[in-house]
Amino acid sequence: MSKVQRHHQITQLLCDLPISSQLDLVKELEDVGIPATQATVSRDLEELGAVKVRLPNGELIYAIPEYPVDRVLPEDHLRRVMGEWVVEIKTSENIVVLRTPPGSAHVVASALDRAGLPEVLGTVAGDDTLFVVAASSEAGKSLNKNLLQLAGL
Repeated sequence: MSKVQRHHQITQLLCDLPISSQLDLVKELEDVGIPATQATVSRDLEELGAVKVRLPNGELIYAIPEYPVDRVLPEDHLRRVMGEWVVEIKTSENIVVLRTPPGSAHVVASALDRAGLPEVLGTVAGDDTLFVVAASSEAGKSLNKNLLQLAGL
């Protein structure tokens, strides 16, 4: 596994789980089949810019500043971004095409990626258009309906 792949997995784990120590992170990586030492994890966290943040319940966990820690925020953020930037949504099987004003597609794609919608496999953004790839044709229809609602279209 490359360092980039390990960094990606660490980022996902920190977004999905409340990880409070480097040893906890080593264990979580091991659980997904990635062997790492505490020293490696320490360097990785430093390179990723991870910091300790305090949750409302007082618990300290690792987080990466670019990624929200509050688990409710991604959907609220997505709703705001969709309502503000998406001007048109169309679907073709499992691909949902979203149109935005020029230079805005990456903002919407990032919000969709961070929202962690289960039917979304990934996004590809250009300048004013982005493709959202759904897991299946059926998921594409459901995703289209959900995104239209989020965008207020």
